[in-house]
Amino acid sequence: MRAIASKLKLTKEEYLKGELTADVKHELVNGEVYAMAGASVDHNRISGNFYSELRTSLKGKPCEPFIADMKVFAQGDYYYPDVMVVCDEHAEDSEYVKHAPKLIVEVLSKSTRVFDHSIKQAKYLRTPSLEYYVLVEQDFCEISVLSRAEGFIPQYYYLGDEISFPAIKLTIKVEDIYERIENEDKTLYLESLLEKTDNK
Repeated sequence: MRAIASKLKLTKEEYLKGELTADVKHELVNGEVYAMAGASVDHNRISGNFYSELRTSLKGKPCEPFIADMKVFAQGDYYYPDVMVVCDEHAEDSEYVKHAPKLIVEVLSKSTRVFDHSIKQAKYLRTPSLEYYVLVEQDFCEISVLSRAEGFIPQYYYLGDEISFPAIKLTIKVEDIYERIENEDKTLYLESLLEKTDNK
């Protein structure tokens, strides 16, 4: 989540140095610094669920998942993706910044949806290494996947679906991403499963 930008323009070097000691995380967008607001419980649950599935599936493999505190460099900007997967080292990578993400996940909220679908999406999709940009709704159960193989045309997934990521040899169930999430979509889905069980 993002707050209003400061009026202070920073160079990349000034920004990166400042983040080492900052009490609050910031993103650098077109030279302007944006403070990161705190995330909701459901936001944390969804991010954690996605990261957990990635971590388990990618254990012992070249690709590695990161969550929340690792920055990504994208077309001159610095962001903190909710979750990302990196498979290849980049010459400019550091302990705090990755430059060659293979998969990026952003959990949407009312305050971030427009930004994540517009400016941030445009920057991410121009990153040469990126194969998948995943947008996860938290107020209802819908996941949008933009993959390079599909020309970055959004593909939508719902409870009961599985999402395949061939480039990293991974398949994830949508319901696993929404574990512990309670909303109308989840309630209706669980009721439909119960009905199917009762009708057998």
